[in-house]
Amino acid sequence: CSAIDACKTSNGGCSTKAECKRTTPGNRVCVCNAGYTGDGIVCIEINPCLENHGGCDRNAECTQTGPNQAVCNCLKGYSGDGKKCTYISLCSQNNGGCSEFAICNDTELTERTCTCKENYIGDGFQCRGNIFQELRRDASTSKFYFHLAALSIRDIVGPGPFTLFVPHTDVLNSDPRVKDWTAKGVMAQVLRYHMVACANLLYNDLTTISNITSLHGDPIYISYSQNSLILNNKAEIILNEAVGTNGVIHVINQILVP
Repeated sequence: CSAIDACKTSNGGCSTKAECKRTTPGNRVCVCNAGYTGDGIVCIEINPCLENHGGCDRNAECTQTGPNQAVCNCLKGYSGDGKKCTYISLCSQNNGGCSEFAICNDTELTERTCTCKENYIGDGFQCRGNIFQELRRDASTSKFYFHLAALSIRDIVGPGPFTLFVPHTDVLNSDPRVKDWTAKGVMAQVLRYHMVACANLLYNDLTTISNITSLHGDPIYISYSQNSLILNNKAEIILNEAVGTNGVIHVINQILVP
């Protein structure tokens, strides 16, 4: 006589996810494979995410990848290995994309607000100070700023409002008269002829008037035709206006001479 192998046929009646083990002749036990649970006749895949979130951080997603196997991935707005996830402050990198003159505040996941600092205006992404500061920050107007600084002209630092007509940096660099005016000590007068006090005149405002008085004392004549603003029948406004806390800057393509 030979012992009957209870596991020989159909895995001994055990689940396909179980191992059939012979015990005594004609008898066997069914043991679920690793990653499965049950009585051996029925074996169910273990989902580790159902217990203790699979060991993942509460700010992570647990994803089953196989029997009793899972991966942890930090949710959007967090960084880490999934077992530990740390909140990413949008404001911690590059000021959250806000202007350097703005305050960045985290509001909620993947969200933040940008607010211009005191004495600056704008939407938080672009913040402008007074027009004296703005002259220096823009390459097209920085030469005008350096001429003002060299002569200690600070008329436009006050509360204003002011309107400036600033010759483009390239014009101030290339016009030979600038050296001559500087040598003769009249450059300050030329610069002040480009400034208007007590007025914040935007482009559209300028289209409705014919003349304004400069800080130098002489008038600046304005004409508007064919969608162009011309000053003293020569200089044209060529760049979009820049608005600061105490006035507005218009860039022109020629120097105004009193």
